[in-house]
Amino acid sequence: MTSLEDVTADLVIGELNDLGTRVVRVDPADIGPELMFGAALGPGGWTGSLTTPSRAVAFEEIGAVYYRRPSPWRMPLLDGADERTRAFAAAEAKHGLGGVLTNIPGCRYVNHPAAVTRAEFKAAQLQTAQGLGLVVPPTLITNDPGRARAFAAEHGPGVYKPFRGLPVSDDGQAGAIWAQRIDPETLDESVAWTAHLFQAEVPKTADARITVVGEKVFAQRICAPDGALDWRRGDWDELDHQPLTVPPALTGALLAYLEAFGLVFGCFDFALREDLPQDAPQRFTFIECNPNGQWGWLPDSTDIAVAFARLLMEGPRP
Repeated sequence: MTSLEDVTADLVIGELNDLGTRVVRVDPADIGPELMFGAALGPGGWTGSLTTPSRAVAFEEIGAVYYRRPSPWRMPLLDGADERTRAFAAAEAKHGLGGVLTNIPGCRYVNHPAAVTRAEFKAAQLQTAQGLGLVVPPTLITNDPGRARAFAAEHGPGVYKPFRGLPVSDDGQAGAIWAQRIDPETLDESVAWTAHLFQAEVPKTADARITVVGEKVFAQRICAPDGALDWRRGDWDELDHQPLTVPPALTGALLAYLEAFGLVFGCFDFALREDLPQDAPQRFTFIECNPNGQWGWLPDSTDIAVAFARLLMEGPRP
């Protein structure tokens, strides 16, 4: 389940094709004459079929669903309709077709969209990570200017991070707000207008991206050439990547983290302190986990794609 332009999904589809597995690529937001379905509820669950311009599949044949990046529910065939009509049709499509595709009996989901939604909340991420013994920076979530200023005074200038990315603009352009150091003097009364995430800055020497697929763990040390606070804000082609060994205790915590959210895949980001001993817990400081993160740009993307394909090939959970 993903959009047509998803190059990360292309890598997994390629591996599945090489393994001789039948793959159907569906973007549910394309519902219309080119995406038709019929689902009848019987004793064993949903039966019927779904048809795209190039494939047809019976619901009872589906053993696994890779939920990647489907388009937002849109109704392109209703461009001339009023906003209320379009919103109604989009909601009906989401709860109808989406409700069937996310409730196939015995199906393996990587990951289930409900689990992804729950795991995207930063507050839940940080609390779960801390509960599993991972090191988490001192954190404040607030809309109180006074609390924000007090936190900044106690923990240095600190860092601000958005909870989510910027919405797509009216002209269709995507945007982002990267993690950034804050000047306590700028924390005025406008802080009250929404929630903010503030954290103490970690004195890192590099970053770590740890991708977990099933029980397979792939780790890269990432260093920006300019030592940027947030390596995502620059040119990704200029990043320095090096393979990284993950301590067994950390691996166990990451698997427990995924289990806590009902996930089988996640992209974990850590601040790395290489000035500390290998077994020091503070060597890896938890930043976040993206339950539907990008990994196609990583040097070990081929190995990750193989792990995804084999996980999906395992089919329905026992």
